[in-house]
Amino acid sequence: MKAGLFVVGANLDDDHGRAILASWNDAGHMLANHTWHHRLATRSTPEEFEREILACESLVGRYPQYRRFFRFPALKEGRSAPQRDAFRGVLHQLRYRNGYVTIDASDWYYDARLRAKLAADPGFDAARFRSPYVDHIVDRAEYYDNLVRRAIGRTIPHTLLIHYNLLNALFLSDVLDALAARGWTFISAEEAYTDAVFASEPQIIPAGESLAWALAKETGRFERELRYPGEDDVYEAPKLAKLGL
Repeated sequence: MKAGLFVVGANLDDDHGRAILASWNDAGHMLANHTWHHRLATRSTPEEFEREILACESLVGRYPQYRRFFRFPALKEGRSAPQRDAFRGVLHQLRYRNGYVTIDASDWYYDARLRAKLAADPGFDAARFRSPYVDHIVDRAEYYDNLVRRAIGRTIPHTLLIHYNLLNALFLSDVLDALAARGWTFISAEEAYTDAVFASEPQIIPAGESLAWALAKETGRFERELRYPGEDDVYEAPKLAKLGL
């Protein structure tokens, strides 16, 4: 099983970062584009958006495992139809495919809470985050799979959004074990993206979020079920505070 690393160029433009990229490349994992600065596209002009993509490409494009997939920062693809279509036009012109997420989640927030606990108390037991985090990912996986099945009448190869961080260094194996125990199987990122669903361009505004979310919204049948944004710290903060985390 090979993952896909969507690279923020500015985060890896040094010897340490290039060593990380080389290690992923040498292990056969896909490398792809996530802009240079992780600036929201919705706060950019199409010209600025293009420069962000090309700057990142100048770093990651030298690696053999680089593939022309692009992921929008924070999954925000446009606040209006003209803005959405302009950004999509840039991707088409540069021969990029949208590296859609189908299972969105808040691992970044769990990681921030964990690191804050450790900063305040170096003796804090990080393992207390294991079960809440695993439960969160399993819950989100089942939610988005159910959503897309109802929206388009079938399941799809899913792409799970997680980050290169301390939380996943500690607990990603537990997440994968929990998903496997519930019948999920794993394929490479590149294989997942061969499914026809990833050629979709949902006509929704605001554009973006999980592809499963966007396809459901496009049907007009799920308005009462679709929170916006799809995932955010406001949903997870009360759960973690209740656990003292």
